[in-house]
Amino acid sequence: MGFILISLTLKFAYICPQTSDETMQLQNIPKLKHLDSKQFFLIAGPCAIEGETMALKIAEQVCELTDKLRIPYIFKGSFKKANRSRIDSFTGIGDEKALKILRKVSETFEVPTLTDIHQIKDASMAASYVDVLQIPAFLVRQTDLLVAAAKTSKVINLKKGQFMSPEAMQHAVRKVKDSGNEKVWITDRGTMFGYQDMIVDFRGIPTMRQYATTVLDVTHSLQQPNQNTGVTGGRPDMIETIARAGVANNVDGLFIETHYDPSKAKSDGANMLHLDQLGPLLKNLVAIKETINSL
Repeated sequence: MGFILISLTLKFAYICPQTSDETMQLQNIPKLKHLDSKQFFLIAGPCAIEGETMALKIAEQVCELTDKLRIPYIFKGSFKKANRSRIDSFTGIGDEKALKILRKVSETFEVPTLTDIHQIKDASMAASYVDVLQIPAFLVRQTDLLVAAAKTSKVINLKKGQFMSPEAMQHAVRKVKDSGNEKVWITDRGTMFGYQDMIVDFRGIPTMRQYATTVLDVTHSLQQPNQNTGVTGGRPDMIETIARAGVANNVDGLFIETHYDPSKAKSDGANMLHLDQLGPLLKNLVAIKETINSL
C-alpha cells in the first residue's frame, strides 16, 4: 500500500503544469544563484532578526548547504514582528538595526534577502534593504498594503491567509499586478483546522500555480496557534513529511524557518527546524526533485 501511495503522488506531480519562466520571475532577483539547477528554490532563515551574530551564523551555514546542493537560496528574517499573541512577546531589536543586518547578510554572502512588512510605510523603507517583500497571511487582503508593496517594484511574496481558499488568492495576486508589478508569488502556510491546529491541502498547489509562482511554508504550516499560554505551539517532527509532499507535488519553492537553538529563539521556536537537521532534509528533497524531473 505504501508503494501505491508514493506512485500516485509522483504521477500527480508529473501532470501538474509547470509555471512559465515569466511567472517564476526568479531571474529578477539579484544575487540568486543556481537558476539552471532545475531545483526548487529555498527561502530560509530565522523567524526574526535577533542580532547580527545569529543572522550571519545561520546565513553562512544555509549558504554552504545550498551552494553544495545547487539550490537557489533567499535568506529570510523579519525585521519586526507585529502579529504577536501577547503584549510582552518579542517584536524586534529596532527596525533600522534589523534591516541593516539583513543588508549585511546579503553583502557578506552574496545572497538575496526577504522580509515581511505590516504597514504601508514599511514598504518603501524595507525595499531599500531587501530584495523580496513579504505580506503576512493575516494582512493579505489589505489592499492599500499590497498596492504600496507593489509600487516598490520588488518581488512580492503573498502569504495565503489561513482563512482563505486557494482560489481566493487570485484576487490578491491581481491587486499586485494591477498596481503595475508582475513580480508576485504565493506562499501556502497552511489552513486553520479547528481553533488550535493547521493542515495543508495539497490540492491547492496546482490551483495557486495557475496564478503565480507558489511556495510551500513547511514550518508555519505546522503551527498550533491560539494556545492558552499565549505562545504558539508546533509540530517540527512533521517538517520533512510536509516538505517531501510539497516537492513531490511540484511546488516551486520551499519556505523553512531554522535556528541553531530553536528552544531559545525569540519567535516561533516551537515549529522551527533545528539548523543541524537542514542539511539531511535538503539532500533528501533534492533527490525527490531530481526524480520528479525525470518523469
